[in-house]
Amino acid sequence: MKHPTPIQAAVVAVACLVCAPQARADAVTDWNATAADLVAQARLGTPPANRLMAIVQTAVHEAVTAAQLPQAGEGAAIAADAAVASASRATLAKLLPQQEAAIANAYRAAIAKLGDSPAAAAGVAAGEQAAARVLAWRADDGATAADRYRPHAAPGAYVPTAAVAAPQWPQRKTWLMAEAAQFRPGPPPALGSAQWARDYEEVKTVGGKASRVRMPEQTEIARFWEYSLPPIYHAVVRSMALAPGRDVKRNARLFAAASQAMDDAVIAVMDAKYHYGFWRPVTAIRNGDRDDNPATEVDAGWTPLVDNPGHPEYPSAHSILAGALGELLKAEVGAGPLPELATSSPTGGGATRRWSSVEAFMKEVSDARVWEGIHYRTSTEVGLAMGRRIGALAATRVARAPAAPAQQQAMAVPEAPSRAP
Repeated sequence: MKHPTPIQAAVVAVACLVCAPQARADAVTDWNATAADLVAQARLGTPPANRLMAIVQTAVHEAVTAAQLPQAGEGAAIAADAAVASASRATLAKLLPQQEAAIANAYRAAIAKLGDSPAAAAGVAAGEQAAARVLAWRADDGATAADRYRPHAAPGAYVPTAAVAAPQWPQRKTWLMAEAAQFRPGPPPALGSAQWARDYEEVKTVGGKASRVRMPEQTEIARFWEYSLPPIYHAVVRSMALAPGRDVKRNARLFAAASQAMDDAVIAVMDAKYHYGFWRPVTAIRNGDRDDNPATEVDAGWTPLVDNPGHPEYPSAHSILAGALGELLKAEVGAGPLPELATSSPTGGGATRRWSSVEAFMKEVSDARVWEGIHYRTSTEVGLAMGRRIGALAATRVARAPAAPAQQQAMAVPEAPSRAP
């Protein structure tokens, strides 16, 4: 999980336009692409970027639902589009204040297309109210908690001093899961086991920077999935959202479910990572003579194809994200035909990759982490399994912000029974 460079951010912006054919775009997909571009340009880390997208898409979902309730016909469509723009602007402006000018310009352009009408005004109000509710709900979710991570070290022994990524994430408030540890897996393979020797040998052989067995296509895929920010995954969601026959309300729910599932996935994987604190391949392989396993041979100069992320190895974060998203997309399409999935990557030189099945997409993401030399096979399999369970939760419900006190009171008043004539 890395920060993108300015060049990478620019490539993502272009890639989003390529992957989102405007002929079938709606307000939800347009604003999702805008939000993803702004996140990339802000150079957030992967955990906070996924949190931001979950807040934005949840507010959009709630705004669309509220805006369409009192409207009908063309008025409902105008109100929904205005609500999407308003909720997106309010949440993005709060969470990305450094991008205020770009956010304001996008908002003015979107609202200008809708004209001046009661329906548009109602939609703007619904968006602002939804954004305020969601922002208040998530304000104390633990994202800004103090960093209390303690490096593993013997007194007096040197350890690398680079800061680790998001050590407070396991303490965050979840969206769909009961708690961060709900799907915490069992421990990684024992170092004396045959499974550990298998994982060790595979990543050592195919994941090293100087590997002689990794194929050119495997290297391309590995470089492609070196990028981990939300744009690379949200473009896959747009593949589904831009399919014929979908509408704003359905897409608002899809993006809210996807972003909540992905944020919960990051919470869950960080919980497991910091619980187990398992070593990366570069550490294990350079100490292969210290794991008490005769089948693991040390390679003192081994390095992975890509740079190591700043957190423990087990399980794979990319795999849990792919699993959560993939399971949700399978539920979304049901028995119908799956549209071609596609996305682009700045670390892949802006190339676009496509998949005709969800399983092929998930497998590629997991394979890439081994080919990059930063994960073991078991870690990717466990990450996928965790993600599938989170995606299944998201397929059944979308978490909503608590209603304001006045709304709660109104909801508590029972409706009068209807009287027969």
